[in-house]
Formats: sequence, structure tokens, C-alpha cells
Amino acid sequence: MFVLSNLIETIALILSSGLTIYFWIIIIRALLSWVNPDPYNPIVRFLYQITEPVLGRIRKILPDLGGLDLSPFIVLVGIHFLRSFVITTLFDLAVRMKAGN
Repeated sequence: MFVLSNLIETIALILSSGLTIYFWIIIIRALLSWVNPDPYNPIVRFLYQITEPVLGRIRKILPDLGGLDLSPFIVLVGIHFLRSFVITTLFDLAVRMKAGN
């Protein structure tokens, strides 16, 4: 059972790290939107390619607020929820599985 517990803990760590990285990518993307960067810059293109699938879906759901884009904020709240609920739950599950032996 400890092997499954370690697997769950490792998955939680990887998910947590991935969510943290994506959190910062979303923040960088939002900050870049304030300065109107060169759209042909490879870094800017990468940031747009990696964030637009998620942000675009959120924009479709949100009502038009006259140029105010709240999709990065909604995604950041979603990431915070996932880290607070799902990752914590996975860690707690792993601890309980270890204690059960």
C-alpha cells in the first residue's frame, strides 16, 4: 500500500508544480497585455499559445464587460482552488494510506 501512497504523493507534487508554473505564466501574460509587446517575439508567441486555449474558453463563458478581460483572474482563482482542494486532498489521501499500514 505504501507504493500506491508514494505514487499519489508524487502525482500531487507534480500537479502542484505544474499549477504553480502555469499560475506564473498567466500572470506574465496578463502583465504583457498592459504593454502591448511585439507579437512576433518568440517568447510572447509561446506565452499566447500556452495560455490562449484556457483563457479563450473562459472568455466565451464570461459576459462582455466592455474591454475588461477577467479571464486571467478566473483562471488564477481556478488554479488556487485546484491547489487548495485537489492537491491537499491527494496529499491527505497519501498520508492516510501510509498510516493505515
